[in-house]
Amino acid sequence: MKEILLKYMNEFTTLNEAEKRKISEAIKIKEFKKGTILLAQGDLRVVKCYFVLKGCVRQFFVDESGKEVTANFFTEEQAIPIVTDQMQAEPSKYSYTCLEDSMLVIGDFDSEQVMYDKYSQLETMTRKMMEISLREVQDEFAEFIKSTPEGRYKSIVNKRPQLLIRVPQHQLASYLGMTPESLSRIKKRLNKDV
Repeated sequence: MKEILLKYMNEFTTLNEAEKRKISEAIKIKEFKKGTILLAQGDLRVVKCYFVLKGCVRQFFVDESGKEVTANFFTEEQAIPIVTDQMQAEPSKYSYTCLEDSMLVIGDFDSEQVMYDKYSQLETMTRKMMEISLREVQDEFAEFIKSTPEGRYKSIVNKRPQLLIRVPQHQLASYLGMTPESLSRIKKRLNKDV
């Protein structure tokens, strides 16, 4: 799994092999079982982030009516930022749970700062990766706002088709901003057109 991290180090840094090896050895990787809650809505947020090497993590919240609303799914090679200002511990607005057995890189503020002080290019790499991620999220959000429900579904089919088989339909429908019944009708209609 560390080959994924090496790929990014090769792409975004000029670290030598010995430095890459030391970084790889220092990075915390942990396996989480399906159903593991990484953070629950209402818990105090911690300065932590995850990077998915394998698996799928769902970000969701329970609204004021008690309904679960899916905000995102994180799969392989996606970062899950769960950060807050260290001086302002505030409750998390979201829950994060593993939908599959997952292997995640775990980052926390203190250990990251030590690594950044020792390997400045690592901080640059992280920043570049987060810029790419932010740009993708902004593009997805803009597309979501202007799309019809059918357009949102087609976008998932084209850009993240693995979600169709990896997540329950009711969670996918919530993510797309529709009811499971509406999603079923859209899928049926599109399958007829094929």
